[in-house]
Amino acid sequence: MKSIFKLIVLAALALSSAAALAQFPTPGKPITIVNPYPPGGLGDLLARAMARQMTESLGTPVVVESRPGANGAIGITYVARSQPDGYTLGSVPMSTLAINPVIYKGLTYQPKDLTPITQAVTFSNVLVANIDVPVGSLKDLPGYLRDKSADLNFASQGNGSSGHLEGALLNLSTGAHVTHVPYQGSGPAMQDLLSGKVQFMFETVPAAMPFIKSGRLKALGIASAAALPGSPDIPPISSVIKGFEATNWIGVVGPAGMPADVVAKLNEHIVRALKSPEMARLAEERSVVIVGSKPEELARVIAADTKKWTEVVRDARIKLD
Repeated sequence: MKSIFKLIVLAALALSSAAALAQFPTPGKPITIVNPYPPGGLGDLLARAMARQMTESLGTPVVVESRPGANGAIGITYVARSQPDGYTLGSVPMSTLAINPVIYKGLTYQPKDLTPITQAVTFSNVLVANIDVPVGSLKDLPGYLRDKSADLNFASQGNGSSGHLEGALLNLSTGAHVTHVPYQGSGPAMQDLLSGKVQFMFETVPAAMPFIKSGRLKALGIASAAALPGSPDIPPISSVIKGFEATNWIGVVGPAGMPADVVAKLNEHIVRALKSPEMARLAEERSVVIVGSKPEELARVIAADTKKWTEVVRDARIKLD
């Protein structure tokens, strides 16, 4: 008798769970996309564009909330500790998922604490140099870096940033020992690059392009494997320096343990949002490539990039508290 009662209870719970999934999202109950960095950045702009499109297609409010701090850890920890019901998501860059867990001790989250939903966009940094650096083209760069390492510095947006790790990868790929100088953000680093206090920097294409077009900085190469459609005259660094490739991306994740049906529905509507005309305009303006992958594809990308940057951190002997 007890076993029959137990079966009835389990069947009722299963039906209740199925009904809950079928109702996701509950009309009027907001879905929050957490941006783990200050407002105004690419991840924030992307999240807000997605939220507008998803609000319309899902028929329920989708809002963006910025929770910056600790190089993205505060916002992503909040997502990881939220209920895995589909109502709290994160718009996260590659560095938060594939670099932070490698370089920071005692990090309050790990990739396993999150559910991959989609790789939204990819984008590349451009290697720029102060105008007085006597390097005429990418092919002249490796020898110059090796010969003048003691006199050279490369700036980054901060310890653990993509600019930091890409600079380390450039050193490893060329056999150079250019000194890393971390800054508190892109703005201060760019000012010192323009003034000549530092000589090189990996920066996002939209942020660097005005200085490149005005002739105030030299564009030496793109970090991605292929040239950008909007900047075909800037060669991929890998075309000269074998083994160098670094593609950045922004993905959408939720807490670990999300129901598969909820993940599938969110993926469907996020991908639909990414294919909207609004997103196409954003992609053109910000030099990003729309992806809209399946959840399992994002999981593979996270694993591959974690392996890649673990090796760079180890070989470059990068240690951060």
